[in-house]
Amino acid sequence: MKTRLLSVILAASFALSLAGCAGGGGSPAPGSGGSAPAQSAGELVIYTPNPDAEIQTVIPAFEQATGIKAIVQSMATGDVLARLDAEKENPQADVNWGAVNYNFYMQKPDLYMEYVSPNDKNLPKQFQNTTGNYTNSKLSGSGAMLLNLDVFKELGLDPDEFTGYKDLLRPELKGRIVMADPTIASSAWAELTNMLLVMGDEPYDEKAWQFVEAYAGQATISSGAIDRQTADGEYAVCVTYEGACVALLDDGATNLKLVYPEEGAVWLPSGVAIVDNCKNAENAKKFVDFLISEEGQNCYAQTSIRPILDGVQNASPNIPPFSELNVAIEDIEYCSSMKAEWLARWTDLVTQ
Repeated sequence: MKTRLLSVILAASFALSLAGCAGGGGSPAPGSGGSAPAQSAGELVIYTPNPDAEIQTVIPAFEQATGIKAIVQSMATGDVLARLDAEKENPQADVNWGAVNYNFYMQKPDLYMEYVSPNDKNLPKQFQNTTGNYTNSKLSGSGAMLLNLDVFKELGLDPDEFTGYKDLLRPELKGRIVMADPTIASSAWAELTNMLLVMGDEPYDEKAWQFVEAYAGQATISSGAIDRQTADGEYAVCVTYEGACVALLDDGATNLKLVYPEEGAVWLPSGVAIVDNCKNAENAKKFVDFLISEEGQNCYAQTSIRPILDGVQNASPNIPPFSELNVAIEDIEYCSSMKAEWLARWTDLVTQ
């Protein structure tokens, strides 16, 4: 775990992202006072698994808008949840930012206080706060496949003919596909449910499981940095999430290609929740308000993460608009209810 104090005055490299967050003429978060620097208004302790690029774009803008100093403690998702649970009698954090979605919330709903932001009503209806406790603030694409063009050439395969999940079953790719472990990584769990949604005659049917069984025989399950391993040529295909692929492309990788499955790709919401009985509840509310304000969503637009607010478009040329993709809609509550059973079935497949 590493702890960072991110203040308003950061390195000059963050100046452009800060300016970009204010773009688009977006309305400020309630109480933010617009884009002018606010006077000091206390602290906010945040536990987060979010990537540095997201933190370094959003936090400076929040601090400048509110005058609140964010104390950001970065750790893995599982560590965020474990610490919040261990500290629940004496909370040390005010906010869980990024380690909360429907699945995680349902595991420990008592960890979070009730709060619905006044900005929540502006979100698409399917992503609005229905629990009263956590707020969706961004979208993560689970249907993404990263191709290494050099490895495809070595294998004699045309990457332009790789268009969907069905192509993962090509015999030439056996052992050259990598995916994280769905029993450990939430992104890999989302990739599994994406396959189960779109690869059958009906969502989550036995035909979809037949595909998953065949796919499990093709893929390598890794706990490493699978996107980087693929970029370095260890694998031909990485089944991963959109943000990781876009980040590599935005960094200038020319040997990679991002493919969205033509059968359908899912984007799942995740977000933020205020820790129950936290020390800085009012500041935590301001953080939630900011994240889903137009100003906060414009911050996300400067990263490889999709904003959740309609009408806010990513600046990256490597993120196509939804209108160009086959977007599938997952039954989040049903998948959550089936998680234990499906992960057990997956484990049986990969340990045969």
